[in-house]
Amino acid sequence: MTKYMLLNGPNLNLLGTREPEIYGSETLQDIETNLLAIAKELNFDLICHQSNAEHELVDLIHSARDEEVKCIIINPGALTHSSIALRDALSGVGIPFIEVHISNIYAREDFRQVSYLSDIAQGVISGLGIEGYELALKTAFKKFK
Repeated sequence: MTKYMLLNGPNLNLLGTREPEIYGSETLQDIETNLLAIAKELNFDLICHQSNAEHELVDLIHSARDEEVKCIIINPGALTHSSIALRDALSGVGIPFIEVHISNIYAREDFRQVSYLSDIAQGVISGLGIEGYELALKTAFKKFK
């Protein structure tokens, strides 16, 4: 069965309570439950992970190649703006990925407007709220089988 991977970075475990005026009131569990239902409906596997540790995300990206993941959907959180390690891992495995951000990072603080990943991503979805995850998953399903 075709597999896709959803990775969420630091502090995304706090969704629903962290700055709801920016990130909304839905939890990460709500997002994952919705995406897993879509995966079931479309008959593919979705592997979901969240970590506050950069090295764990790197290890998960490496494992995606062994698991024959067709596309990674990643919201790297704050690591978007600082992690060469994530960039190198994503480049190294050669798996297409879609970068997702709940808020519009380009309408926020200057430091949040720089992504170390966007130029190597298949696409970037920013500012569409949690609907961005669903759009990314459906796009991955259409483009990467």
